[in-house]
Amino acid sequence: METSLGTTPAGLTLAGSTAESEKNTELQEHEKILSSDFLTNAQITDLLKENVDGVQEKMGMFLNFRHLQTCLKEGILLDYYVSGFLWAKGLDFSITQYSKFMTLLDMLLHNLRTLHMSLEDSIKWLGEVMAEIGPTQSQNNEKQNIFDIRQANAIIDYLKISLFQHYRLYEFLFFSTREEIVIGTEQLIEVVKTSVRPFPEPLVEGISLNIHSTFIEPPSTSDTEIKGLDQEQGPEHSQSESDTSDMDPLVGFTIEDVKSVLAQVTEDILTGIQTEINEKLQIQEEAFNARIEKLKKA
Repeated sequence: METSLGTTPAGLTLAGSTAESEKNTELQEHEKILSSDFLTNAQITDLLKENVDGVQEKMGMFLNFRHLQTCLKEGILLDYYVSGFLWAKGLDFSITQYSKFMTLLDMLLHNLRTLHMSLEDSIKWLGEVMAEIGPTQSQNNEKQNIFDIRQANAIIDYLKISLFQHYRLYEFLFFSTREEIVIGTEQLIEVVKTSVRPFPEPLVEGISLNIHSTFIEPPSTSDTEIKGLDQEQGPEHSQSESDTSDMDPLVGFTIEDVKSVLAQVTEDILTGIQTEINEKLQIQEEAFNARIEKLKKA
């Protein structure tokens, strides 16, 4: 009897200490999982002072995202964290609640990216964590009760529509290789010389030969010499040319002479036009005959 009475309390003490040690180990694990390492209290206080654009800018700085303009992955992750912080801001969380919630968001992505957790495993893990930091009847976990029932339900609902609803997309983000998109390229373009011959002018600057030779092309040496001789001859030569130009070119011709010349010119022109029309009609007739022959053979 003495032996049995003496050994029974020892067995109870051993079982009780084992259960208590396991419980303390579990609490330490949860404390380590949701430690306030993701954002410091100072960073959270700084973010609470900013508007939407300020939160996005400072969150990117805190997360050391340096390629937001070109890296799709960094942009998606920044949107994930900024959206979560702004959502929590609407619930008026305390600094400690902000810290735990942001760490929870980070750990869910960590489990997906590092541990390759499936959607079912992530939901189970969330349930275990919320059981520790959410409302409970136990007196031993009062320090771990960060959120009340309303806040815990709101967090779960938010994670359903933000992370869990798009879980496959986040898996694709972390585990699928994507082709690098070329956003810039260099091309060597040879420009045509414009001022040195024999290279032609660019087509966009093309004009008729008459205009170019009259107004753009520099006058040749012979033209310059002729112009100089005209200037040396003086006003007398100019006066004689003007007198000649003022004379009627039809002086000495009768009306009959003019009619005869016009009749001859008109006949020559009409003859040429008639010949050209006959040639075109003959070509068209030959083409139609060829088509008719093909139709007959078909």
